[in-house]
Amino acid sequence: MVSWNNLDQTAAFKKLAGIKKVSVAEKMAGEEGAQRVEKYSVPMAAGLSFNYAAKAVDDEVLAALAELAKEMQLTEKFEELYNGAVINTGEKRLVLHQLCRGQLGKDVIADGVNKREFYEAQRKAAADFANRVHKGEITNEAGEAFTTVVQIGIGGSDLGPRAIYLALENWAKQNDMLKMQARFISNVDPDDAASVLKSIDVSKSLFVLVSKSGTTLETLTNETFVKNKLAEAGLNPAKHMIAVTSETSPLASSSDYLAAFFMDDYIGGRYSSSSCVGGAILSLAFGPEVFERFLNGAAEEDKLAAKADPLENPDMLDALIGVYERNILGYPTTAVLPYSQALSRFPAHLQQLDMESNGKSVNRFGDKVDYVTGPVIFGEPGTNGQHSFYQLLHQGTDIIPLQFMGFRENQAGMDADIQGSTSQQKLCANVAAQIMAFACGKADENPNKSFAGNRPSSIIIGQQVNPESLGALLAHFENKVMFQGFLWNLNSFDQEGVQLGKILAKRVLAHNTDGALKAYSDLLGI
Repeated sequence: MVSWNNLDQTAAFKKLAGIKKVSVAEKMAGEEGAQRVEKYSVPMAAGLSFNYAAKAVDDEVLAALAELAKEMQLTEKFEELYNGAVINTGEKRLVLHQLCRGQLGKDVIADGVNKREFYEAQRKAAADFANRVHKGEITNEAGEAFTTVVQIGIGGSDLGPRAIYLALENWAKQNDMLKMQARFISNVDPDDAASVLKSIDVSKSLFVLVSKSGTTLETLTNETFVKNKLAEAGLNPAKHMIAVTSETSPLASSSDYLAAFFMDDYIGGRYSSSSCVGGAILSLAFGPEVFERFLNGAAEEDKLAAKADPLENPDMLDALIGVYERNILGYPTTAVLPYSQALSRFPAHLQQLDMESNGKSVNRFGDKVDYVTGPVIFGEPGTNGQHSFYQLLHQGTDIIPLQFMGFRENQAGMDADIQGSTSQQKLCANVAAQIMAFACGKADENPNKSFAGNRPSSIIIGQQVNPESLGALLAHFENKVMFQGFLWNLNSFDQEGVQLGKILAKRVLAHNTDGALKAYSDLLGI
């Protein structure tokens, strides 16, 4: 039986507060720094590794973090989650996104259904549909092949699948695995849909409508936009659309779609990329085999997340260090910095994953917590970010922990030798240099050119962004966020903060407003 306690009630947390703070600048200098790089590294799935040498930790801090993990029963809580406990206390739901990519524990039976078998059946149905499209068995009304697939969704129905597609698009082109071009419509701003629809041949496009409830206002608005465009072109929308929804949704029994694939309330939107939310579009774009490879990478990382020893569990260790930085060192923000153009939208996905999950000020029982919780997450790919916001990271008044990602090989397999080094070598040199610059800084008599250093960072290192490594990367951050929610005693699987704005927007549209809300509505001409 696990106990759900607040972080500040634990002996290990109080112990951490009393440990002498580590100077990253001192630890990363000279030969000791080189030894830390070798020692402070944990293998991940798919050939990745999590290196935390430049974090403000030492063996004493790590030992106390291990005590905290044990005292907070992180392994036991994860075990309860994947065995089907009601972890989402706010909505009284199970949390089963890991089951979409593999089974860690016993069979989970809910609503009289074996959930692993249910998710597997839906994945296979989406794969079969994708294969039939690729073979030309499903075509438009003129018998022509579909060449483009467009996802209509918002939040978790957009950010994760979009980030994954963009991460693998170039890889798929290089390996002759790009079956269909994918595009995405998410914003209720009509310019979003108009821009996408103008750039594609709608007669050869297949649209994937994603809404678990079947009532998401932005998604249904964009669906109408698309249907109108298809009708204007003399096309039957029902021959160009599929739905990803729940079995109880109004979309489930509709005759307006070529096919429907199902998820359920046990998979939150921001955790849904492993389900048909990601599976339908990614299987259409790349083929089901590529999506399976992605799931395999995620499943292997999940297995590591089940390990009890944080020094063998990169997801748990990353979470523990992050909580130490947030609650002991007092750092309010984390920058996510992938040195890979393929991961250009990955920080945007992690913003939702982290901030929607752990942006809470009450614990899982509804009691106000007396400590800070989720950090602000932001980021951009390197080296672009170096010419944007790194000035503040290096010399700003706040210390912002940094989460780098770097890969030894690019996806294209092509490069150019300029001034004695290739582009890929320059990219890798930049990330290595930034880690050391942030850690050690640089003294200068001119204060404007002086860098204090002591900016902590970690890096996830891999060979290449491919389906397996991307799946492992996604699972790593999903599990990190989960473990941090356990540590803060939060319910990381609901998002009440998302609902308030929706409710007020409906009031505005119904002209049921007064005071400042009416004044703003009038200013906007509603």
